Amino acid sequence: MATTKTGGAKTAAKTSSVSIKSKTGKMEDSEFHEFFVDELKDIYWAEKHLVKALPKMKKAATSPELAAAFEKHTEETNTHIATLEQVFSLLEEKVQGKKCDAMEGLLKEADSIIEDTDSGTMIRDAGLILAAQKVEHYEIATYGTLVVFAQNMGHTDVAELLQFTLDNEKATDVALTEIAVSSINEQAAAE
Repeated sequence: MATTKTGGAKTAAKTSSVSIKSKTGKMEDSEFHEFFVDELKDIYWAEKHLVKALPKMKKAATSPELAAAFEKHTEETNTHIATLEQVFSLLEEKVQGKKCDAMEGLLKEADSIIEDTDSGTMIRDAGLILAAQKVEHYEIATYGTLVVFAQNMGHTDVAELLQFTLDNEKATDVALTEIAVSSINEQAAAE
């Protein structure tokens, strides 16, 4: 994208201005702050719906190890919800969700996997891991971005809370990979 020297100077001035504002944390009334809060509402809705879907995934799992992982992540997701409520409080924003089309689609896909696979098979478990990791990757992308947004606006306390959730989502993704690689994928391939 080509810019003129004048346009580039204006862009640099705007960037510099935002940078100064972000270091002082005075962006609460900005469009960027509003966008940030809107995305917090989106992931809040997502977490609230995921916590309802995980027990169904646990029930559909064949492997006790996978079922235990879904149970553990249900507990962790409740913590993520409480953390987001704390974030809203720190930002002095109303705790509320906004429908997350991405999570809705991912959870519908998980339901389809359950419907399209036979109960008691490792193929179903492999599919459940696939569905769960798609959810994890969506959450990792969202929380990673929200951490950076919070840092850029000077919301250090919020960024730290969101970073804790991000780290937990990454650990869940790794745990699911380990379950898949240790036995489920190999058994599914043999069915």
